[in-house]
Amino acid sequence: MNSRMSTEENDDISKLELLSVVGFAGAVPNGLLVHPDRQHLIYALGSTVIVENLETKSQMCLSGHTDEVTCIAVSKSGRYLASGQKTHMGFKADIIVWDYEERKLYLRLTLHKVKVEALAFSPNDMYLVSLGGQDDGSVVLWDLEKKEAVCGSPAAVPSAGTTNAVAFANHNDKLFFTGGNKTLRIWSVDLENRKIRPTDCNMGQLKRIVHCIQVADDDQHFFCGTSSGDILKVIVKSHLLKEHGPAKDKFSQGVKTIQILKTGDLLIGCGNGTVAIVKDSDKKEKLFRKTKSAKVEGGVSSIALRGNGHQFFIGTTCSYMYKFNYDDFTFERVNMCHYGCVNDIVFPYQYSDLFITCAKNEIRVWNTNTSKELMRIEVPNMTCNAVAIMRDGRSIISGWDDGKIRCFTPQKGKLKYEINDAHSKGVTALATTSDCQRIISGGGEGDVRVWDVYDGEQPTTSLYHALKEHKGSVTCIRVRANDKECISASTDRTCIIWNLERMVRHQIVFANTMFKAVCYNHQESQVITGGTDRKIAYWETYDGSQIREVEGSKSGSIEGLDISPDGFNFVSGGSDKLIKVWGYDKGEVTHVGTGHSGDIVRVKICPNSKFIISISADGAILKWKYPY
Repeated sequence: MNSRMSTEENDDISKLELLSVVGFAGAVPNGLLVHPDRQHLIYALGSTVIVENLETKSQMCLSGHTDEVTCIAVSKSGRYLASGQKTHMGFKADIIVWDYEERKLYLRLTLHKVKVEALAFSPNDMYLVSLGGQDDGSVVLWDLEKKEAVCGSPAAVPSAGTTNAVAFANHNDKLFFTGGNKTLRIWSVDLENRKIRPTDCNMGQLKRIVHCIQVADDDQHFFCGTSSGDILKVIVKSHLLKEHGPAKDKFSQGVKTIQILKTGDLLIGCGNGTVAIVKDSDKKEKLFRKTKSAKVEGGVSSIALRGNGHQFFIGTTCSYMYKFNYDDFTFERVNMCHYGCVNDIVFPYQYSDLFITCAKNEIRVWNTNTSKELMRIEVPNMTCNAVAIMRDGRSIISGWDDGKIRCFTPQKGKLKYEINDAHSKGVTALATTSDCQRIISGGGEGDVRVWDVYDGEQPTTSLYHALKEHKGSVTCIRVRANDKECISASTDRTCIIWNLERMVRHQIVFANTMFKAVCYNHQESQVITGGTDRKIAYWETYDGSQIREVEGSKSGSIEGLDISPDGFNFVSGGSDKLIKVWGYDKGEVTHVGTGHSGDIVRVKICPNSKFIISISADGAILKWKYPY
């Protein structure tokens, strides 16, 4: 008999403890900052702002945004953080100002449409200036003490394009600067009349798209990085362009970010991954001459100085963080993560010290205890949709959107073999048998295929059987311990239990949902399923009848399910961005974890039941303490 239960009926729900976060939104311009206390990194990840201690590596998540964070700023004193977001067309995008000491929301500002492009604090923490995105086109000055908008204005003349960058003067709370597509302006604040008054800089015949602005310590001039790969120097008092360069050997793919060092030199980051020290020379032939340079992976999106710049951090569009030493210009990679949706996760059989994830272009092997990357396997321009590991630990099996199944060695990541044209619409799900002799794959066209594997010095594979009953993409495959049966979930609203000895359908489950996840219970007499109807359902494997249905989520599909090794509990995750731990027998939520800022794609309990690992569409990997 079916029973329906709501997670809200349980009053004893505890909070799941978040242990670590692996992820960094590297595409956010200047989205990596060092707090003035020199002890904390601040960066965006999805809809969350993360504050990380540089010494202890402990992290705190500031959650309050409803969509991706697009810009962040920290005040000169370090008292405030500010973050802006994007939202859907026709809606307004929030700015949140955080009290850094309390790590709490100080105020929420809502005025810009669709997207907040950039933010800057005045030098004495009196004001915050914000830029709206392409669909908004305004600049707004906010009074932080009164918690209100002082005034707003169009950011540029109608003939200009989007304004990309904003910066305050270092010693004047009533002077700030904006730049963008064919626009460069100096703004003065008229408090008495509640106006901000722009003056356009005289650029002569020069037309540039400004990516970033950095103001000199004495406020006499400021520098701009452009998409053309040169640097502009503008005099504040006269509003005139003084110089621009270099005339030759411009910086490839544009100057994306600039910092001014105490020596007066410029530290720049470029779209091609170049990090360079540039001298501001008075001689025209040596304008903005590069004196030191290094190359990092991905375009440079952020440079964050620690203290006076003896050490600085680089953020790139590939979601890497690097730590540089200024003196010898050496660097090390301190944080690495996926820069797109993480599609799948797997632990080796009964081994909890490492796990494997896959995403666009790559497969990564991670140390579970330290959350550090151990190895990376790259296949350029392809997306890995599913990953599995043979029970003997000798092969990493992966399914790709080009329709191939690729097998790699787990020690060095070398390709052992590949199955061409495994599925016509990409490989979307994978499983292996316990005897390590078969791979079971699911594809976008709906086929479930069984492959024989002959592992040796020259491994070979052959197609054993193709099971053609699903009409939609196969999303998940699970194999019974005895290798005689498997179950496949599909977006065609069916789950099929297959007899792997006779290669026929044993049972089929129908429901009004696109199935995204399926798991056998501990005795393998039942399965649980999750999908787009937000329900978690229990089914008998013997006859396919439904036993129970519980509400798994209030606001989104169930994307991932996993049952604990002892069978007493299971975890779920999905589009509501919540990790939930359930008691299997009662079907009630016991613990909830908040921390993900993107849709959760998969969840796994490690074999020793110490941690839960969850992955999400924003590239984040979160590690939770398993509560039992």
